[in-house]
Amino acid sequence: MSNQSLGQQGEDMATEYLQKNGYTILSRNFRYKSFGELDIVASKKGKIIFAEVKTIRARPNFQPEDQITIKKQTQLRKMTQIYLSAKKLPLDTPQQIDIIAIELDINDLVVALRHHQNAIEDY
Repeated sequence: MSNQSLGQQGEDMATEYLQKNGYTILSRNFRYKSFGELDIVASKKGKIIFAEVKTIRARPNFQPEDQITIKKQTQLRKMTQIYLSAKKLPLDTPQQIDIIAIELDINDLVVALRHHQNAIEDY
């Protein structure tokens, strides 16, 4: 399975997980030119949740969260503002950036799914 299809599978799993936990999905794979992408945009209790999904094959001493660099965090913060502007929403709309980390085994079964709420702060 390619990295792209693995990522898509993880995003599908994350979307299902969020819906089962009371989130409303607003958008998936929101892109802005070549600047970046938001994997999942959802809402719950009046707050917009920007979910970054990282999916990997489970392996010792490495977690999907390890892929969220400072550069990626900065890009995600900027993309949230671009999304709000594009959707004509106030920039002070309650919001947070979550990370959903998914580890799969060789049979594509979930070994772990971790939802880190408000994982990237400093708004």
